[in-house]
Amino acid sequence: MQLRYAFRLYPDAAQQAALARAFGCARVVFNDAVRAREEARRTGLPFPTAGQLSRQLITEAKQTKERSWLGEVCAVVLQQSLRDAEAAYRNFFTSLKGTRKGPKLGPPRLKSRKDARQSIRFTVNARWKITDSGRLNLPKIGAVKVKWSRTLPATPSSVTVIKDAAGRFFASFVIDTDPAEDAARMPDTGQTIGIDLGLTHFAVLSDGTKIDSPRLLRRAEKKLKKAQKELSRKQKGSKNRAKARLKVARAHAKVADARREFHHQLSTKLISENQGIAVEDLSVAGLARTRLAKSVHDAGWSQFVAMLEYKAARYGRTLVKIGRFTPTSQTCSTCGAVDGPKPLSVREWTCTACGTLHNRDTNAAINVRQAAGLAASACGAPVRPEPVLAQREETGSHGFPTGNRAA
Repeated sequence: MQLRYAFRLYPDAAQQAALARAFGCARVVFNDAVRAREEARRTGLPFPTAGQLSRQLITEAKQTKERSWLGEVCAVVLQQSLRDAEAAYRNFFTSLKGTRKGPKLGPPRLKSRKDARQSIRFTVNARWKITDSGRLNLPKIGAVKVKWSRTLPATPSSVTVIKDAAGRFFASFVIDTDPAEDAARMPDTGQTIGIDLGLTHFAVLSDGTKIDSPRLLRRAEKKLKKAQKELSRKQKGSKNRAKARLKVARAHAKVADARREFHHQLSTKLISENQGIAVEDLSVAGLARTRLAKSVHDAGWSQFVAMLEYKAARYGRTLVKIGRFTPTSQTCSTCGAVDGPKPLSVREWTCTACGTLHNRDTNAAINVRQAAGLAASACGAPVRPEPVLAQREETGSHGFPTGNRAA
């Protein structure tokens, strides 16, 4: 399994200038590749191959006066930029054919030097290395200082240097992990858990545990509002506006980093303690169109579930997603009776069939676990309730059409 390990870089002034040149050259090659393919499409000619683009946009372009500065950066960086353009077109065509999962993708767009994120990639052919003193030696850039927060478990196959919107530099290493070593780190457990994600509590587990939501964006809202107001008052194109923009980006980066750290700690804890985990496949894009949009984005459910997915695959755990229209909040987890939809203000309810008093979130987490087939009876047989059709009044389904979009 391939994973990425990211570390903070601290390049000096000369290295920052060299990185800026590399970012610019990679961006120009990518844009030239997009223009070449668009020109071929307009004129009805076949698309140029990767080899033709490499010879035309890199090898021959270096000999011209207009593109002679391409020789100032590592050639591997330019080749990887062409590979990125090729991958973007490949994803676009597979999306058109319907063979690619996820939302529809458009054709590649031209990159701008004002983009919030700039990146270049070095493979093993670039002969980059980590020095004995712990620095990252990159060709035609130099030995860059690295803040090592942990040791690399294996030799990296490539490294990507990233500059984010806050002006920070990172080195992202691609590592091939050892499945046997990962399995030894987290031995099998007999525990299973169901998770009900929400806003009042970030997660409620089927064993009754409630995990509070950190509400990081809400807590930083006052500071962000002040920084954004200062940015809006600066004259466009001025140095003070650039400083104010950097201040806003750093404030947002601080919130995003704290949210990512919270998700990592919680997902690792759940994966290490449980052999099977069940979550609900929430429609985050749909909920983001409601009045709860800011709170939904602040919770970051998609990022958390994605972490659970790759960590479960890495450590041999079972992660099951149940359908978003399963009426987990309407079904009694004791007798299985569907008690009908309830407004969000109702946090506790009594089942009319068996008289059991339920906490709304805990009951939903238990139903998520049972619907995934992870619950077990006393004899060890799996317990799976009969499928129940979702009600139209189920929370989160208001206003959605019944046609192809809903399907």
